[in-house]
Amino acid sequence: MRGATQMMTEARPIQQSRTFLTDLVLPPDTNHHHTIFGGKVMAYVDKIACIAAMRHCRKPVVTASSDSFDFLAPIKTGEALNLEAYVTWTHKTSMEVFVRVEAENLLTGEKRMTARAYLTMIARDDQGKPTSVPGVIPGTEEERIQYEKAKERHVLRRKRKEER
Repeated sequence: MRGATQMMTEARPIQQSRTFLTDLVLPPDTNHHHTIFGGKVMAYVDKIACIAAMRHCRKPVVTASSDSFDFLAPIKTGEALNLEAYVTWTHKTSMEVFVRVEAENLLTGEKRMTARAYLTMIARDDQGKPTSVPGVIPGTEEERIQYEKAKERHVLRRKRKEER
């Protein structure tokens, strides 16, 4: 178990994990409504969460859970899909990653939030066993709010897991 001093010396700025990904939505990515498949969006979210978590801990990671995955609006063929992810909070071996997804009309420049999700990623050592991760240091107001609310989300995840 890490002591408070070790946790403080290991802590890293949230900004260090911030990751961006942009892709163009093409016809093979879409359904009969000409909007991107939800599963395709979920795959992008999992991929960018993995990158953000690995940037934070500099270790291999696996996805433990995907929480509060909210689809807010469709993304149409021809629009850009913009994702942003960052580690909001850490526990012993786990990291909570927030992912925001937006659509961008490349002809008008209009952007709109289309999805958001929280994922829990677990760091692994060379033998594939869970291993400790550094704490996080919020920098912006948004990061501080995410960090402060993360403990409550963690408790809810634990409770949900126990109820299974």
